[in-house]
Amino acid sequence: MSSPDTKQSLPRRFYARATADVARGLLGCGYAVFRDGQWIGGLIVETEAYLSHRDAASHSARGRTPSNAAMFGPPGSLYVYPIHAKHCSNLVTEPEGIGAAVLIRAIEPVWGCDRMQTLRRTDDPRRLTRGPAMLCQAMTLDRRDDGVDVVSDPSWRVWSDDRIQGIIESRVITTRRIGIRRSADRKLRFVVDGNRFVSGKAGDHRRPPRESLLELAANR
Repeated sequence: MSSPDTKQSLPRRFYARATADVARGLLGCGYAVFRDGQWIGGLIVETEAYLSHRDAASHSARGRTPSNAAMFGPPGSLYVYPIHAKHCSNLVTEPEGIGAAVLIRAIEPVWGCDRMQTLRRTDDPRRLTRGPAMLCQAMTLDRRDDGVDVVSDPSWRVWSDDRIQGIIESRVITTRRIGIRRSADRKLRFVVDGNRFVSGKAGDHRRPPRESLLELAANR
């Protein structure tokens, strides 16, 4: 695929919608950051929606605090939080002040894979960005990125590709979110069916998780 610097970032209105709709719409989108002279990132294949109301698993359920303030920021900004000495990255949704976001759980690695392999200390592509903490380590995302506006920041690109979106349309699966205890029954996890870079169990898929979006796009 062409370099992220040739892409137009998604507009703010894309994020200023219902969080579950944004979580589904982000599947297949490019997600890349420019670090030390190169783009690092890939195609989003797994997301989770965290809502502002009646969602005890959402960080906003406890109200606005210094640590989660970015979650209440402008739609299209980053909310990056620490977990077990690692980090998770989210894209803020709905109007500013609401407190909702989409967790980026996994991407299919495309750009900067050599650097990802060095940072992750593995040359197994499925161990680079298959999970939110792995993803942040591979892309060097941490609290310094908290609050960054991906709509306007020139070091970020989050965009939609028509070829990839044509594939995604028939391959979206909705499941329960992973690794939470509160509001655990809500089906707010969105997955590209059959993609081998999705985290979680193979049984979550309808087809064997062996596919790559890049391979599928090349064969269209």
